[in-house]
Amino acid sequence: METIALYRPVGLGEAELIMESGNKAFPPRLPEQPIFYPVLDFRYAEQMARDWNAKDPASGYVGIVTTFEVEKDYLARFEPHVVGLESMHQELWVPAEELSEFNRHITGTIRFVAVYYGSQYRGPAVPTDNSSSHSP
Repeated sequence: METIALYRPVGLGEAELIMESGNKAFPPRLPEQPIFYPVLDFRYAEQMARDWNAKDPASGYVGIVTTFEVEKDYLARFEPHVVGLESMHQELWVPAEELSEFNRHITGTIRFVAVYYGSQYRGPAVPTDNSSSHSP
């Protein structure tokens, strides 16, 4: 089975819920989040984690880049959307009500590969697969 690597920036709360699933699934979306949007480029996920999540109190002032593999045949149903000025700003738009199905097509585990701490973060360091962490 062929897979494609995707990325998603998350904050502390979402990271905790991912860990509660055994790093197998993303948590259900909140009512104000009708779309789950994994991205196709690490640099884009890194940009969002560093520039948005790490500055956001709702993210605990931490931006964490996750990576995970999804079955290529399943992903063919989602058209990539370029949402920024650069070609790296590509997202897949998964309706919130389809997230459980999306999670079933993740192969392996969701890995934490980079962490960015905002200047207001006061907690312990978050471990990653490659032990990289960045401060602003």
